[in-house]
Amino acid sequence: MRITVLSCILLSACLPLVAQKSRPHHRIARAAAKPLSTHDCGRNITLHLSAANPTQGSLLLLELRSTTETVTGIKATWDNREIPFWHEPPHTDTSPGIWRALLGVDLELKPQDYPLTLTAKAESAGEISCSVAINVAQGKFATENLKVAPNFVEPNPEQLARAEAERQHLRAIFATVTNERLWEGPFHYPLAGITAGRNFGKRRVLNGKPGSPHGGVDFPAPAGTPVLAAQRGRVVLAEPLYFSGNTVILDHGLGLYTFYAHFESISVQPGDIVDTGAVLGKVGATGRVTGPHLHWAATVNRSRTNPLDLISLFAANGR
Repeated sequence: MRITVLSCILLSACLPLVAQKSRPHHRIARAAAKPLSTHDCGRNITLHLSAANPTQGSLLLLELRSTTETVTGIKATWDNREIPFWHEPPHTDTSPGIWRALLGVDLELKPQDYPLTLTAKAESAGEISCSVAINVAQGKFATENLKVAPNFVEPNPEQLARAEAERQHLRAIFATVTNERLWEGPFHYPLAGITAGRNFGKRRVLNGKPGSPHGGVDFPAPAGTPVLAAQRGRVVLAEPLYFSGNTVILDHGLGLYTFYAHFESISVQPGDIVDTGAVLGKVGATGRVTGPHLHWAATVNRSRTNPLDLISLFAANGR
């Protein structure tokens, strides 16, 4: 029986190596700027996308701008998922401001066109609507072939049952959308002074059997290194899990979650509201790992996205 990826950590980067053949490994850099895509919705209202052709696992920032009037009641749907917007305050007395939303492109979403449909109410002109086809491109991720001990590929029935129960619990968490935006300002790296994140999307072939892609970014660090909240949020999980060991999940609101795994120890409890930079725990080697490191992931509207995009996207757009 195959373990599915929604356990979040998977078997990737968490198994002892017996022999290894791999493509050259490259550090994942901060997302490069991509061309802005702009669409006219009529009545002096435009919809802007931070990238015209996003790749699998990427994150988009949507902006609805009006130069003349206030827009309310925004409803947007993409890939059968509702995309929640938030309102940025006006920068001038005459500007009605900007409405923004995050759109996550899942790591394994099939490359093709997906329609984004949007409706809203303009203060003086009634309902407006926009429809934009977003073309998802194939991501370029490393592949690694490993030969490992059979017990690391085939967990026993008790382990399978535990992993499945945890997978369902995580699915329920990520399907919950908090209507309030809890974060404010740019996102930050979860380890002070460490920016060399790697392995996002990397797929391992274990004993000839393809595994699921790695749904997060790994930061190597000594055990005991403080793990910091990337932004303000609410702790919704703080407990040991089968694959990811001691794990913390933060709900930042509007369908955005960040995931921190393999802690040596946890310093927060479910229900806590933590500020940017708050200590969540310490780097460790719990769960399916070969050594201490932090696994950091981001889920946006149930889509697994590269968390490094959170840092580059908000830094580029000042939010």
